[in-house]
Amino acid sequence: MADRVQDYGPMSPACARALSDKMYEKRKGAALEIERLVRDLMQSNSTDQIDKLLHILGTEFALSANGHARKGGLIGLAALAIGMGKDSTAYLPQLIQPVIACFSDPDNRTRYFACEALYNIVKIARSAVLLHFNTVFSILSQLAADPDINVKNGSELLDRLMKDIVTESPAFDLVAFVPLLRDRIYSTNSFVRQFLLSWITTLNSVPDINLLVYLPEILDGMFHILGDANKEIRKMCEFCLDHFMKEMKQLPSSVDYASMVNILIAHSQAHDEVIQLTAINWLLEFLNQAGRTMIPFTSGLLNATVPCMAYDDVQRKSIKEAAKLVNQNLMRLITTEDDKDNDELEDKPQHTTPLGQRAIRLDIAPTVDVITRCMQHDSMQCKITALRWTYHLHMKTPRKIFQHVEDIFPVLVRTLSDVSDEVVLLDLEVLAEVVSSPAGPAATAQTTEGASQSDQRGKSASATNAYFHKFMTNLLQLFASDRQLLEDRGSFIIRQLCLLLNTEDIYRTLSEILVDYKDLQFATEMVQTLNSILLTATELFELRNQLKDLNSESSCKLFCCLYKSWCHSSIATVSLCFLTQNYKHASSLIYSFGDLEVTVHFLTEIDKLVQLLESPIFTYLRLQLLDTERNQHLVKSLYGLLMLLPQSTAFTTLQRRLACIPNLLQIPKDQRKIPGLIPEKRPSIRSINWEEMLAHFMKIQAEHNKTKRLRLRSTDDQLQSLKI
Repeated sequence: MADRVQDYGPMSPACARALSDKMYEKRKGAALEIERLVRDLMQSNSTDQIDKLLHILGTEFALSANGHARKGGLIGLAALAIGMGKDSTAYLPQLIQPVIACFSDPDNRTRYFACEALYNIVKIARSAVLLHFNTVFSILSQLAADPDINVKNGSELLDRLMKDIVTESPAFDLVAFVPLLRDRIYSTNSFVRQFLLSWITTLNSVPDINLLVYLPEILDGMFHILGDANKEIRKMCEFCLDHFMKEMKQLPSSVDYASMVNILIAHSQAHDEVIQLTAINWLLEFLNQAGRTMIPFTSGLLNATVPCMAYDDVQRKSIKEAAKLVNQNLMRLITTEDDKDNDELEDKPQHTTPLGQRAIRLDIAPTVDVITRCMQHDSMQCKITALRWTYHLHMKTPRKIFQHVEDIFPVLVRTLSDVSDEVVLLDLEVLAEVVSSPAGPAATAQTTEGASQSDQRGKSASATNAYFHKFMTNLLQLFASDRQLLEDRGSFIIRQLCLLLNTEDIYRTLSEILVDYKDLQFATEMVQTLNSILLTATELFELRNQLKDLNSESSCKLFCCLYKSWCHSSIATVSLCFLTQNYKHASSLIYSFGDLEVTVHFLTEIDKLVQLLESPIFTYLRLQLLDTERNQHLVKSLYGLLMLLPQSTAFTTLQRRLACIPNLLQIPKDQRKIPGLIPEKRPSIRSINWEEMLAHFMKIQAEHNKTKRLRLRSTDDQLQSLKI
């Protein structure tokens, strides 16, 4: 026993027994005795005895297997620190470590006494404890989630004390602390999250601490906390984020925007509406503050915000509006400078960002990838946004985007099948820009041969590139594969293109492709559609006038080009001859109809032509009937059509019109010719080989008849097999 007592020296045996007693009052009394003992030892400068006492309390008691001894050791360590006063700072590691170990004790009371002991030690040590701040902070974050209310209350007292010390001390090591905060901030426990936010708020309130510099380290974790189920914690997190945003506006030079953009982009796609809206609003602020620093993140920004255009519900309206502003602001940042290569900008140091950084260029490849995918989104608004971006990039960065045109072009063509008129209209604008962009590959001699030099609505023949012919080919393929699209939207699409591009180029190119088109039935339908547009649409007024007069070599070449493909439809060919006032050839064509198969569709086309002859477009033709002497072929042509028609409404209409023709025998010979009703002889049409044109017409019609017979034979064979 004597040996045992000697082991606890300089503590008395009675004090040692009281320190291990189960009664708190006895342990407290022993602690007071230790405090007095330490003061005496400090006065006598007996540091070796203090070291021994510290070892006994930290090892024999605080780490004892006996629960009461552990509690006694904790209170004894606190008493030792109090007794030493400011000199305790030299012994902080030995004082703190045994206490830290007790925070893992399964006994609630032991953990509580550990809180009390550490509080007293820290209260004595004050700023000196900052050297062990991360250790204490780790314990505090652990205690924030402690199940015992007394332990939590004790930890909150210690927490407030630590915050006071950090707030008043200039020696706080923020650099060493941030990695710990970054790791802890991903905790899913609401109490720990609340604890962490309180510390972030505290540090933000200290003038000498600039936590904004380290915001990239903790921003992601804060957005995770923003989605907490507890409303109070969400509000607390919103407050912290708002405080950071105010600081960024005041100190933009301290902000590393580039390090945080991808974090915000990721959270802009969150399912939680609060997180999503907050992230997008932050991106909007970044665009306003950082300017072109955001350009390298264009693809990510679009990927995060364009899908938001699909939101139609009231709850997410604010998200959609914020995303729309992000798109608009980002679009303004893209300039023609982004179309230049880096080597072109080496000699231009004046191009800098608002933050003084070297100008940044747009990486077009990932951006094109995003907008191409968005063009295929189910939402109309997403498609419209993607198309507007495509158009904008073609205007600002034509050279760069044309490097990826093979990826974009097929999607643009397919988008013409969209159900939305607004989407199709915008898509046509983009396609028109693509095929007329000077950045595109030059058109070959074959595709430009015979092109008009006239300028129509700012889009001349010389303004098209190689993609113009490709577009016309793909457009026909689209119509051929989707006949319903041709029927519902064909006229709409062609007319809009005639507003955006040179009409003559469109008709000439389509005609050249259709001449030898393998699908004869489609070629017929397409020619009839083009012919109807040519004869009725206001957008083609200039082209009609050009063809009507045929007063130049180029207009005659255009007529011949159209004629060759118009031969796929016999009535369309006749109407083209009526439009161009080639009545003699029209008469020859009509006489040849006797050798063709007269079908219901054929008669329907004649019916449509008769109705067109009564329209304002053919006013000049009807007036020319007054001068029958010089327009005998016109009269014969109309009578020929009358003979082809059955007794129908169209027959009656045409018959009444022909009945209005004046009788030449009743008109004096010198008054029969009416000047001005027919143009003077046109020398330019002498270049047209009419016999060759008629032969071509008969050849095409023969091919159509052969195809019809094969189709009918195939149908008959199928019927016979069904009978068997």
